[in-house]
Amino acid sequence: MSDLVTRFAPSPTGHLHLGHAHSALFGWTTARSAAGRFLLRIEDIDPNRCRPNYERDLIEDLAWLGLDWDGPIRRQSDHFDDFRTALARLESLGVLYPCFCTRKDIAAEIARAGAAPHGPDGPLYPGTCRHRSAAERAERIAHGDAPGNSWALRLDVEAARRLTGPLRWHDQVQGWQDATPELLGDVVLARKDTPTSYHLSVTVDDHLQGVTLVTRGEDLFFASHLHRLLQALLGYDPPDYHHHGLLRNAAGERLAKRDRAQSLRSLRDEGRSPAEVRAMAGFAG
Repeated sequence: MSDLVTRFAPSPTGHLHLGHAHSALFGWTTARSAAGRFLLRIEDIDPNRCRPNYERDLIEDLAWLGLDWDGPIRRQSDHFDDFRTALARLESLGVLYPCFCTRKDIAAEIARAGAAPHGPDGPLYPGTCRHRSAAERAERIAHGDAPGNSWALRLDVEAARRLTGPLRWHDQVQGWQDATPELLGDVVLARKDTPTSYHLSVTVDDHLQGVTLVTRGEDLFFASHLHRLLQALLGYDPPDYHHHGLLRNAAGERLAKRDRAQSLRSLRDEGRSPAEVRAMAGFAG
């Protein structure tokens, strides 16, 4: 067996569609062709959107497609202590700050500024809370000076970059990349009621699970710049990356749950065979 380890990490917020099948088959095929290991991880940190029935169904759908995985399934909701440990490390480095802004506050600040730097996902957080004093931060947290007594922890990217210096990461398609995490701005890494976010949990889990090759869609290419920064701050060895292309509909739009892309379950109900669905997902034979 080789040292190659890949993974597929869906969120149980709906049924899997062909785009998910493509991503899962890509990671599984890559691992199996190299006599490596393929892991399944359930990214269920959002209790408001994740549902046990969706988790049950996605596991059944993957098995129906002919996929198997090595070792137990890791559920992120069972490992919040791992993320708290990582947050404590980042806090000790002085690269986190509490943010009390609502989405409305952020939009208003951007409007007042007249323009805001844009990243791949739109306007970046304008840094409203970055320069608040320690005393003001502590007072706001203690008294809940925010709607719903809510706050988030953001990564101070500029401070983090000063600690790490220049960084690079490698994509198997696009080659070596100079890490530019500022493209995503000061992202949220945790919230008052949830001790992690996608960016933090995926970085921690890939390290703890020994993933050596992260295979995922090209829509997450820019996130890898930020994840490389988190790896350096947390003392993790970086994995290799392969950002594969995305399946798209007839209009050229990528398949997404929010657009009600046809699910694997509905294809099964239509009488499609696993081989037919694998072919539709780009993996014939």
